[in-house]
Amino acid sequence: MTKIRAFRAIRPTRDKVHLVATRPYYTYKKNVLKAKLEDNPFTFLHIINPEFGQVKQTEPNSSERFELVSEAYERFIDDGILIQDIAEHLYVYRQTKKNREYLGVVCGASIDEYEEGKIKKHEDTLTSREKIFTNYLDIVGKNAEPVLLSYSDDSGRIEQLIQEKIKERPEYEYMTTDRIKHELWLMNSEESLMIIDSFEQIPEVYICDGHHRCASSKGLRDLRKSRNESGFKNEESFLAFLMDENRLHIVEYNRLIRSLKGISEEDFVNKLSDSYEIEPLPKGRKPTETHEMTLCIHGHWYSMKCKESILNDNHPVQKLDSKILTKTVLRPILNIGDLKTDENIDFIDGDQSLKKIENKIRKGKYEAAICLYPVAIEDIKLVADKHMTMPPKSTWIEPKLRSGLTIYNINE
Repeated sequence: MTKIRAFRAIRPTRDKVHLVATRPYYTYKKNVLKAKLEDNPFTFLHIINPEFGQVKQTEPNSSERFELVSEAYERFIDDGILIQDIAEHLYVYRQTKKNREYLGVVCGASIDEYEEGKIKKHEDTLTSREKIFTNYLDIVGKNAEPVLLSYSDDSGRIEQLIQEKIKERPEYEYMTTDRIKHELWLMNSEESLMIIDSFEQIPEVYICDGHHRCASSKGLRDLRKSRNESGFKNEESFLAFLMDENRLHIVEYNRLIRSLKGISEEDFVNKLSDSYEIEPLPKGRKPTETHEMTLCIHGHWYSMKCKESILNDNHPVQKLDSKILTKTVLRPILNIGDLKTDENIDFIDGDQSLKKIENKIRKGKYEAAICLYPVAIEDIKLVADKHMTMPPKSTWIEPKLRSGLTIYNINE
């Protein structure tokens, strides 16, 4: 069973929601971030960047910085920019992007179920990042970025209840400058209970985005218990957005290679032919099936189809094209060992155009790019079911959620 709970969200007033809610701050280029902070006094970015414009600043990720974030939250609440709901709700959220609809439920998800493995993960987390975010949650006491969880509901009951709700006028309805439409509905107590009961029939859910946020929420609960300071019921849950897996949009993470280490195009292609069937392409294209990759090198494109000798389709991780590429190309030919730290490799999500990739190579920033075929949700679930982990940057999963739309108050 999957346990979820309603909560009293802290959220923007209806007239300011389009000004408050933002993409996560780390997704903005520095000049864009600066412009937003200068031009919009209501943006949630002011909470996350409380010292903007000041000469003397605290250290990033320090306790002193997090204290200022907490104070910024209180200013937004005192100024009436953020309000807190009086009653507990589940929240239905819909994001519409390029004729693709992402629809699901914002709720509190159970830390116990995460600890028990009923909320399944497919990525490892970095202890250092966990500690930073745990300290953040401890000091600030609020979480503004939901973890994206997916589920499968053969009965269709949850979808039916959601569809009934969205017939009503939403509490929020606005469009952002990236041409994404956002809508939010508040479920009343009866509607919330029906959704909660329906999720109890779902045996497990899967983390799609937010592994560190899950781990850090558990870390906070454990930390406070160790200090005999626990007692808030919201400490037992973390902010989550639950969406049917059929609505997910899973695209690939393509690889950008800065340097071929002096290997010529001809020699590089010859080295690849040990593991791949190589065919020149008249123009750029993405792979059309699993176990095909496409290579752009010095503006020339090639198809790379895996030979049978390098395939192991019986292993949940070894069968993944991202793993195959590392094992046969990145590590042995280019000496790229750790994809998280090696400066010779970058990543670009599959929603970006081939023209953008070609431009990066033409400008000399990179020598080559390798495009992969998207991983299927079944493969992601299989890795999680077997308690394994996927290689770094194997998937780009949408939707990407807004910060500051529904804020989870841990300290209540």
